[in-house]
Amino acid sequence: MDYSRKVRAAAVQISPVLFSRDGTTEKVLLAIANAAKEGAQIVVFPETFIPYYPYFSFVQPPVMMGKEHLRLYEEAVVVPSPVTEAVSQAARSHSIVVVLGINERDGGSLYNAQLIFDADGTLLLKRRKITPTYHERMVWGQGDGAGLKVVDSSVGKVGALACWEHYNPLARFALMAQQEQIHCAQFPGSLVGQIFADQIEVTIRHHALESGCFVINATGWLSTEQVTQITSDEKLQKALSGGCNTAIISPEGNHLCPPITEGEGMAIADLDFSLITKRKRMMDAIGHYARPDLLQAHLNAEPFAGFQIKGFERGFNGVNGLPDYENFPSQERGA
Repeated sequence: MDYSRKVRAAAVQISPVLFSRDGTTEKVLLAIANAAKEGAQIVVFPETFIPYYPYFSFVQPPVMMGKEHLRLYEEAVVVPSPVTEAVSQAARSHSIVVVLGINERDGGSLYNAQLIFDADGTLLLKRRKITPTYHERMVWGQGDGAGLKVVDSSVGKVGALACWEHYNPLARFALMAQQEQIHCAQFPGSLVGQIFADQIEVTIRHHALESGCFVINATGWLSTEQVTQITSDEKLQKALSGGCNTAIISPEGNHLCPPITEGEGMAIADLDFSLITKRKRMMDAIGHYARPDLLQAHLNAEPFAGFQIKGFERGFNGVNGLPDYENFPSQERGA
């Protein structure tokens, strides 16, 4: 691994186009181009940014949110699709790594998904939030351990987690153990108020210190008009404010540029990889500071499959789903 390189990073605080997958995608493509103009080699967007974070689920009781949930289904992103192809092409055109949060639709379920595109447009990783938080469990399914993966990209070894996954120490450790150099964090923003922004601050700086890596964090932003679109209840509108903290943190836990806490904007900073070695010389949580003889963790990295048909390709003739006994091994047909 090259610890002498320098990488320019961008974290985008941005508003979605509510209720529009295509509109939000256009904003993403424009932001990618703008980040590239600033010389960024990696750009990070907020949690489930395309089409938008399901804010409705935070302010509506489950019995009332069916209409909005179905609308999210209609605007959600299938992987692959024209949306992912457009982002891939933008990454390739601008030679930039793109980390994007989406609402992924897979059949009859939605997932909180994170996509990492390399600078040549290759989709290196699609992962799903392993446990949706509180109200989110009414919206998304669960991810699996296959997504707890650090990928080799043109800017180094990159990993990602969404929001309160950062409160799962073993999920973070799984990425740390794979020598993560750049950690991409995503939060919804415009939620809960200042206490959420404060919690984000603690969380991302702690991960940087503990892992000895850079953290690029992006949060979303809602305008006053958008908050009104989500709910007309003034009491509930207060719950859809604050909570923004778009920032870039060094392995020593320091801000590398001023954080963005209001409005739209882009945080940009240069990542000097020599700081990783500087930090880990003092405390390498997965190396000389670890005690594997005392403390161990195990990751099930198998993709979840709730239903498997063994021998389907060679064992069924495709006619009314009937077994093709001629092609079954003798022990399977009872001979």
